[in-house]
Amino acid sequence: MGASRWARHCAAAILGLSALFGASGANAQGMVKNTYGEWQMRCETPAGATAEQCALVQNVAAEDRPNVTLVIIVLKTADGKSRLLRVVAPLGILLPSGLGLKIDQTDIGRAGFVRCLATGCVAEVVMEDSLISQMKTGQTATFIVFQTPEEGIGIPVSLNGFAGGFDALP
Repeated sequence: MGASRWARHCAAAILGLSALFGASGANAQGMVKNTYGEWQMRCETPAGATAEQCALVQNVAAEDRPNVTLVIIVLKTADGKSRLLRVVAPLGILLPSGLGLKIDQTDIGRAGFVRCLATGCVAEVVMEDSLISQMKTGQTATFIVFQTPEEGIGIPVSLNGFAGGFDALP
């Protein structure tokens, strides 16, 4: 994928934040408020909301397959009671296999895809305290998508800065 195509993909995925936040409107991209290691804190005010909502975001591509990209989004629900991990994977992946996750050498499990948007397919999990702790103390999260039942593609995501960014989420 060329640099301009990658930039368009990332912009489209960030525009997808609006749908992921539950918002609709022209100001969908969200402003970068801060950077924590490899993570960006992006914030926007959803249509009809009085407060802005922020998420930690990281865009990554598979090293050997630049057309296989992920957008990782961590956010608090609007009521502040839950934390969500949402991953936007590219169209064309095998949905029934779900999205695998390993943190360092520990297999965390798989999450199902909940919906597909124009920007890609979304897997989502509520983050339990144990997962939050593992992501805060780990070095690398490897997300695994499947193009065939036998072929998993592991995409490493740096957890550098995750702890500071997560703790700074409003």
